[in-house]
Amino acid sequence: MKVAFVVNNDVYTPRVMELLNTLGVDFFTQWEHVKGKGHETEPHLGTRSFPGFNSVLMIAFEDEGLLGKLIEGIVVANKQIQRSDDRIRVFQLPLDRIV
Repeated sequence: MKVAFVVNNDVYTPRVMELLNTLGVDFFTQWEHVKGKGHETEPHLGTRSFPGFNSVLMIAFEDEGLLGKLIEGIVVANKQIQRSDDRIRVFQLPLDRIV
């Protein structure tokens, strides 16, 4: 099992949700208005100096093939996003247990 954290500029949340819908992924936990800064990216702090927020999805995958399809879809979506700072990120981790 794996858990994935999908982090994106909130402008791209509809695109991410459309991808999940297309794949039939109807299970996730979402955090909105998330502040942060990625490695070599501009901050999203919701301030005048650093506007914008991120959105984070946590998704637990028992079917790792489905996670692979999600990653493939995000790779395709990222090719359409011009600024590398705005690209959708996926952080994949092992998941030992769901209680």
